[in-house]
Amino acid sequence: MQAIAPWLVLLAFSAMTWWVTPRRVNAAQFFDGRTDTGGPPGVLMVAMSAAITWVFAKSIANASDLAYGYGLTGGIGYALYYLSFVVAGVAIYLLRTRGGYLSLPHFLVSKYGAGAAKLFMVLVTFRLVNEIWSNTKVMSLYFGSEGSGPYWTAVVLISAFTIAYAWRGGMRASLTTDRIHIFLAFVLLALVLTVLFPGLAAKGIPTVAQATHDSGVTFCLLALVQIFSYPFHDPVLTDRGFLNRPGQALRAFLLAAVLSGGFIFLFSIIGLYGLASGLQTPPSVTVPSAFGLAMLMVFNAIMLMTGGSTIDSTLTSIAKLTGRDWRSNGLDAVPTQVTTGRLAMVVVAIVGNLPLLTIYLGDKVGPAIIAATTISGTMVMGLAPVFLLSWLRQAGAVSFHMAFWPGVAIGLTRATETFGHLHIFPDVVMLGTGPFALDLGVNLWGLGLCTVGFVAGALLAPRSATAWAHAGKA
Repeated sequence: MQAIAPWLVLLAFSAMTWWVTPRRVNAAQFFDGRTDTGGPPGVLMVAMSAAITWVFAKSIANASDLAYGYGLTGGIGYALYYLSFVVAGVAIYLLRTRGGYLSLPHFLVSKYGAGAAKLFMVLVTFRLVNEIWSNTKVMSLYFGSEGSGPYWTAVVLISAFTIAYAWRGGMRASLTTDRIHIFLAFVLLALVLTVLFPGLAAKGIPTVAQATHDSGVTFCLLALVQIFSYPFHDPVLTDRGFLNRPGQALRAFLLAAVLSGGFIFLFSIIGLYGLASGLQTPPSVTVPSAFGLAMLMVFNAIMLMTGGSTIDSTLTSIAKLTGRDWRSNGLDAVPTQVTTGRLAMVVVAIVGNLPLLTIYLGDKVGPAIIAATTISGTMVMGLAPVFLLSWLRQAGAVSFHMAFWPGVAIGLTRATETFGHLHIFPDVVMLGTGPFALDLGVNLWGLGLCTVGFVAGALLAPRSATAWAHAGKA
């Protein structure tokens, strides 16, 4: 029974999801999630969808791992990333109400030029590819050890099914299925915590060494630095900021911050339980295993619902990026291409899973899922001034490039250092203590450098009065 249980959970998840997926959609529904009558989705629907698509399978695994490794501060640190909804929600609200922009690419074309918009879209594509493998890996580990036959079978089946229903319904399918997924995910999490709380209460909240606690605080500070740039490179989040009216979108994002941040923090309790009980890592697997098959199936279902919602939204964002934004620079100036978007879904789903093959290289260990957060978050630090300081009228293409490229260069250097096991940045850059000290220093100093570059670009090459007059009217 234990061998077939995960497959039964996958079958039930697939049947439920396929049942609620719209059978047929038009272009407005596929790209913008419109209702059958052509209206925008409601506040609650957008909030629930945004929340569950950011409660990634890899994120809840990261939250429990960090709580296990750093105690309470680890879980708090990862929950702080969900303040990204507040930053993005306010920024998008201001862009829409002050400039009338239809999307982030539309804003970038108007403010910084088509070249800036293209670079941005290439960068977010890298982010979207990262979301495929990092979530597929977490979900598939419940079917077998990494690299095993059941593991690879799960990778193929999960990917194929997600492509199928995302292909059929696009954004409308994502919004519709997300409502079911987040409701069930919260119900299952409540069940898990009901089982765990008595044991955790008896043992008490585990304490960690002072040095470990300080490392957790360093991670908290890293999250607070990255939230000013991190949300803008994820169209899974930002696309939902343009689905309904500006005020509705802002309310939806604020509600999503509470829902998703609360879920992540509560799930981190699983890591605390594993730490208090002396279980092995990863706690997202060892904790349910300690309670038997039924609990393992519950965890499996939570991972499928959260990971599936993220991957279908990732594929939907890829479809919009290729079928609309890339061709029209964010405007509706040319007909959208649903078929082009659908084909892009298939390509990215395949390419996005290729990093899983690195298990057969080097030290025989696949990519670490935390890297998909910290490294990609470092690469996009230059987006903070690009969006948050866009009110500087003099800022134009030069400002964009003087903020964008230093961030990318620093991020790539940090990635090379991490994956190549090199020592590139000097120790003087480090801030705080522990394994995240270098990341905190690189991000804080790097964000300062990108911001100075942005402002300097506005002073050295200010936009003309003509450009000011046309901003936001394209």
